This record gives sequence, C-alpha cells and structure tokens, in this order.
Amino acid sequence: MVPRPSSHQNPGVAAHRITLIPGDGAGPELVDAARVAMEATGAGLEWDLQPAGLSVVEGEGTPMPPRVLESIRGNGVALKGPLATPTGFRSVNVGMRAALGLYAAVRPCRLYPGVPARYERVDLVVVRELTEGSYTGIEFEQGAAQTAELIAFIERTTGKRVREDSGLSIKAISEHASRRVARFAFGYATANGRRTVTAGHKANIMKFSDGLFLETGRDEARAHPQLGFEERIIDNLAMQLVQRPDAFDVLLLPNLYGDIVSDLCAGLIGGLGLAPGMNVGDGCAVFEATHGTVSRSRGLNRANPMALMLSGAMLLRHVGETDAGDRLEAAVARVLAEGKRLTYDLRPAPEDPEAAGTTEVRDAVVEALGSL
Repeated sequence: MVPRPSSHQNPGVAAHRITLIPGDGAGPELVDAARVAMEATGAGLEWDLQPAGLSVVEGEGTPMPPRVLESIRGNGVALKGPLATPTGFRSVNVGMRAALGLYAAVRPCRLYPGVPARYERVDLVVVRELTEGSYTGIEFEQGAAQTAELIAFIERTTGKRVREDSGLSIKAISEHASRRVARFAFGYATANGRRTVTAGHKANIMKFSDGLFLETGRDEARAHPQLGFEERIIDNLAMQLVQRPDAFDVLLLPNLYGDIVSDLCAGLIGGLGLAPGMNVGDGCAVFEATHGTVSRSRGLNRANPMALMLSGAMLLRHVGETDAGDRLEAAVARVLAEGKRLTYDLRPAPEDPEAAGTTEVRDAVVEALGSL
C-alpha cells in the first residue's frame, strides 16, 4: 500500500509539512502504518509524497532523484522507509546522507515491558558519526595501477610493506567531523536528561584516527562538566554491552563502530523491529527504522511497523509536537505490554499462528492512542 499524499490536521492547527518516502520491500506498508499512527495523535501533519529507490530507477535513472533531496531540504524533515540499492549504484542511503549533510545518527535502544529479552532494563542511545571513518567510499581495487602506486607510496614513506595483491580502503577521521558529532552527542545528552557519554574507540591501535576521535570527545567532555564521560575500547565495549547494558547511557561512536553497535543494541531490546532512528544535519533530519527493506515480507502484511512508529514519535518531538510524540511511544509500549497483537518477530516462534499482521499492529496502536 502506497501512502497517500494528504494533509491531516485539526482545524486551526498549523500543519508540519513532512517529506514521505515509502521505500522498497515492505517499506510502503510500514510507512503507511506509521503515518496512520502519527495522524492518530492529532498533530497537524501534511505529507509530501516522494517515491525513491527501486521503483523510480527505470523512469528517472537514479534511485534518489534530485526532487527527493529538494523536498527534504525544503521541508527540513522526512519520514523514510528502507531503500534498496540497485546494482551499479553507490549505496542510496550513504549518498542521501552525504547530499543532505546528515552527520549524526541517533538510535535509541529501550527495552519495553512485555518484550522477550535477557535483561530487565536497557535504555541507551547510540550516536554514530555518519560522514567518514571506514565509510568514506575511497577504495582501491586489487591489481589496479592506482593501487600499486599507493602500495609503493606506503612502503616508501612508512617502511611498511603491503602485499601487492591487496585491495585498499581509506579510513579518514577528521577533527571537524569528530568535534561536530561529539558536540551533538553531549548536547543531546543534556537536552534529554541523560547522565553519561561513553566514547567507543580503538585508539590503542589506531592512534591517529581513532585517537583523534577520542581526543575531541575528551575536549567536549571538559565543556560539559555536568555529564559523566567514559572511554571504552570498542571490543571491550561490545562485551560489556552484552554483560550489563544498564551501565550505559549515551554511546558516541565513529561510523563503522556505530553501525555495528547499534544493531548489537537492537538485539538487546527485542530486535530491529523495535529500533528507531534519526539522521540529523544542520538543516534537516531524516527519520527511519534501523532495519533494512524486509523484502521477504513485501506485500504479506507481516512486517513489524513499530520501529518506524517509534521513529515517527522521534519526528513529532523534533518538530515540537512533544506531547504527540510521547503519546505515540506510550501507545506502542502499551501494545507491547499487552502482548496480544504482535508481529512474528516478537512471538515465541516465527510461524506462530497467533502472530499479528502489520495492519493489526497499526490498529492496536491507534486504539491505544485513543485511550491515552
């Protein structure tokens, strides 16, 4: 089902214009469920429908047409379904973030009552740098002439030999990008009543890249003495998250580590179906679920819409509709606590006949909103 480009607002209430990207796979079904739930909060919303991804490549020659980026820039905010990257194209998501200047991913991981989990309490936020690190996209293919030149340069300038049959990727970490995301993380922690920021790194090995990231985190910590600041080597952080996730609050991470750890943390709270996210820049923010396209559930009314609903709650708060956002999250939490209408990923077995469909979960959340 493709969401309709419509307005939904109470009389006399100014509408927030939001770019709506249905996405690929099960994305359109999930986006539609989130849209309906957001409208049920009573907030004034106006949807600017902008298809992207696989469905537009043949007609427009690209999965991310300029009109989509212009819409997001103009509206300042978007709700986005997952997008697949067609063969022969650079990652659609990475390209979109670069084009819009989105530099920080915010991924809350909260364990709600009623969700099957191994822990009693998890309530942490991953803040991931989005623009550089191991995801610069600067790579040199094995056997290419440029690769041979670079290998020779490395040996000539460092005395260290890289095998001639190697492929190379450049990991770049700058002071500018590190300071920008660190400042955001500490600002987010302060604005949201958080206590501690923990920086994850491998500065003991990569002293000039991860070391720079860590040092900017230390600098920002000195500017925020009201917050605690901790440092964890990334492999030790992963172990401690599994052992005692309740010991962590806000995690500040370079790009690759943040990508991995955010999925690890989703596993602590019941899975990617409950993991929302926001990608933020100086002029706009894009809200999306952490998971991918869930293509195997396309058109089956089966995928879990809660991650995108919780992303919608984040969006509502972002545009100043704090009460609406809080009520939407509370409605999702109530449905989870009741445990009756939940999708297959939250049931004891994937093929549980009592598993609810996407639209059933949507309706349950809307009903819960009506009683809050």
